[in-house]
Amino acid sequence: MSPGSFKTGARILGTGHFLPPLVRTNEDLEKMVETSDAWIRERTGIRERHIAPDGMVTSDMAAAAGKNALDAAGLAAKDVDMIIVGTVTPDMPMPATATFVQQKIGAPDCPAFDLSAACAGFIYGISIADKFIRSGAAKHVLVIGVELLSRVVDWTDRTTCVLFGDGAGAMVLGPGDGSDRGIIGTQIFTDGSLARSLMIPAGGSELPVTHAVLEGRQNKVKMKGQDIFKAAVRNLYSASQGVVDAAGMKNDQVDWVCPHQANLRIIDQVVQRANYERSRVLSNIERVGNTSSASIPILVDENVRNGKIKPGHVVLMCALGAGVSWGSALVRM
Repeated sequence: MSPGSFKTGARILGTGHFLPPLVRTNEDLEKMVETSDAWIRERTGIRERHIAPDGMVTSDMAAAAGKNALDAAGLAAKDVDMIIVGTVTPDMPMPATATFVQQKIGAPDCPAFDLSAACAGFIYGISIADKFIRSGAAKHVLVIGVELLSRVVDWTDRTTCVLFGDGAGAMVLGPGDGSDRGIIGTQIFTDGSLARSLMIPAGGSELPVTHAVLEGRQNKVKMKGQDIFKAAVRNLYSASQGVVDAAGMKNDQVDWVCPHQANLRIIDQVVQRANYERSRVLSNIERVGNTSSASIPILVDENVRNGKIKPGHVVLMCALGAGVSWGSALVRM
């Protein structure tokens, strides 16, 4: 199949992101927990991350990113007929954060719902949006990945607190325009056997919040790092290669790789296995850390706005998170 002959689905009409203004550096963390700048950078590639101020909630960041994406698409909130929010840090357990986003951007009475696939949440979101648009059931879908992880991180646990930051990223998807621009393909997967390798144990029906739970910090992120590292390298490679192969393309036809910004060592191993030139792999982990479901849309929007990602470029996105859930998307911008 030639580079221009593959069939595309929904087209990305606009992108946007939001990062809270407060920056917490590795040097700041040295004063909070037993760690060091050198230790963090060597193991993760992270130097700093953004932290939401008191009073800011998840839907605030999501709405800001969504408005930016709508502006880039040249659309108004009234044009949105579906809102999908990927997050594991909602404003509250019920109702969905997407309902608050709908109110804050002034969208009509369209379907608005959350999905929980952690770091893979945005890939799941655009996969669902693509299906609705391909079927004709929706025209303009706002997909947002957003996390306020600083509120669920245990700041006494140096193995997890150094990783995460807050932020939101968004894309507006709409029908193809008859060209070859659009979503070429997506793949999503889950392996529930690793569900307890990355989790927030408390807050659900299994472990309701009590004083004992709060004292034991069971309402905070818990991770078995080696389990996640191995699963990420293996599955990110397979999903990334799978979506390229399914399109009948070769890796050298991919202009940019936008991997989830979890850990620089994971990114490097996946890239080496797939034999991508490092210059074609985009990264912002040094500045923003791991923003979970917000990671990919923030990275894409930054590089659209700085001119690296141009119309017509083929972009590969891939992510893995709690569940474990993972996936990939191949898009011609």
